[in-house]
Amino acid sequence: MEAIIETGGKQYLVSEGKEIFVEKLEGDKKVTFDKVLMVNGTFGHPYVTNCKVVGEIEKQGKQRKIVNFMYKNKSRSNRARQGHRQPYTKVVIKSIEVK
Repeated sequence: MEAIIETGGKQYLVSEGKEIFVEKLEGDKKVTFDKVLMVNGTFGHPYVTNCKVVGEIEKQGKQRKIVNFMYKNKSRSNRARQGHRQPYTKVVIKSIEVK
């Protein structure tokens, strides 16, 4: 059984047992996704009713550093280097429940 869920402004294709990396979620162990866009080829408008995806939080962490280098052409004084590490949550999908 496959489903498309929406979380953190992004959409993910999930199935039972699949591991996904999403934007950081608050919680202890269990997480429920109610915004389900598709289940087994059946689309909702905009979401499928009476359906939810249950997952388990496995890990919280930060991604690799992204380096952003900015400069102004023909000027040596306006150079800047910034770094950013985006937090993420690793979720293992346990079940897709359709009522």
